[in-house]
Amino acid sequence: MARVACSNLVPALSLLPKKSTPSFPLCRNHSFFTNNSQFTGFFGIANRRFSASSSKISMSLKAGIVGLPNVGKSTLFNAVVENGKAQAANFPFCTIEPNVGIVAVPDSRLNVLSELSKSQRAVPASIEFVDIAGLVKGASQGEGLGNKFLSHIREVDSILQVVRCFDDNDIVHVNGNVDPKSDIDVINLELVFSDLDQIEKRLEKLKKGKAKDSHSKLKEEAEKSALERIREALMDGKPARSVALTDFEKDAVNHLCLLTMKPVIYVANVAESELADAGNNPYVKEVMNLASELQSGLVTISAQVESELTELPLEERNEFLKSLGVSESGLGNLIRATYSLLGLRTYFTSGEKESKAWTIHAGMTAPQAAGVIHSDFEKGFIRAETVSYDDFVAAGSLAVAREKGLLRSEGKDYIVQEGDVMLFRFNV
Repeated sequence: MARVACSNLVPALSLLPKKSTPSFPLCRNHSFFTNNSQFTGFFGIANRRFSASSSKISMSLKAGIVGLPNVGKSTLFNAVVENGKAQAANFPFCTIEPNVGIVAVPDSRLNVLSELSKSQRAVPASIEFVDIAGLVKGASQGEGLGNKFLSHIREVDSILQVVRCFDDNDIVHVNGNVDPKSDIDVINLELVFSDLDQIEKRLEKLKKGKAKDSHSKLKEEAEKSALERIREALMDGKPARSVALTDFEKDAVNHLCLLTMKPVIYVANVAESELADAGNNPYVKEVMNLASELQSGLVTISAQVESELTELPLEERNEFLKSLGVSESGLGNLIRATYSLLGLRTYFTSGEKESKAWTIHAGMTAPQAAGVIHSDFEKGFIRAETVSYDDFVAAGSLAVAREKGLLRSEGKDYIVQEGDVMLFRFNV
């Protein structure tokens, strides 16, 4: 199959439903708020995966860190993930198996709520980073660690593609010289080739038409039609997301986890000395232009700085960043960019036992947001007592907010807003 140009690739969202599991007993007419709940919490981010036919959720969000060998991805992973154990060495394929670590999502609002509610603990949302082994040109044909790379990347929700934007004679580049566009093209092309191969195999299987009932037959026909159009787009150098699909067609092809259906953030990795003025780095400018063309996110970061920060006491980190001319570490920017790209929002529960941040997809209703905590909350939803973060802080407590009429009783059609502080009433 002819290899196609990849300059017009546009990433897309491919969110697949998974089932959450109960972690505590429920009683009838129960209200969930952290001061009277026995809920111990799920360790991971709560993310709703939308489709026309399902509102199930996954309790973990995975962002895969990828890149060619020696671009700094494992150094970045080690820095941003406290329990990351990846071996960052100047040798291709040193990360043979994916390394996984969970990072708390920075949110100053959570600490404020915890103080006002005199919570025993504050539980932030979290994001799971996966350090995926480097790949080389020809990965889709099995070169390097291509097969492992492609299988691991299918398991993540978004792709953070680290691009080398610094010169260093002591760190060899797998292709001999620093060339951001070439690096990006290598990875994007391999994703396209992998999708094409998978689609060809699936279409061949669909030709046999083994559907046993009318619904299955309709779904197979929808999948076949969608895949044929996606294949045509891929051959033209366009991603799967660029193809207009109906909700039914999207549901029919979701099981393939097509790689070019995943959103991408390009992480421009610069030298420590260039972090404060990265916009003038010619490599960064090139990545910035490419990200704009590809309609992708862009974050500039110095993996070396992030690594050095982990060796400093917390109280010295801000001073170190100021000495470099920057106000915060790249971790916050990286997480914010991921949230923005995936269309995620945060709401809170707050009480004496704990204050906790919950992550949802923009546009979710109150019952769906309750389902992020537990599926029974959604099934038995009655109402959601809601106050905005700003109103809660101004009132100083939930009780005062209620007295002042700031606490609202919202029903099943309420769309949860960013920063809402919520108390769910439900019956199961």
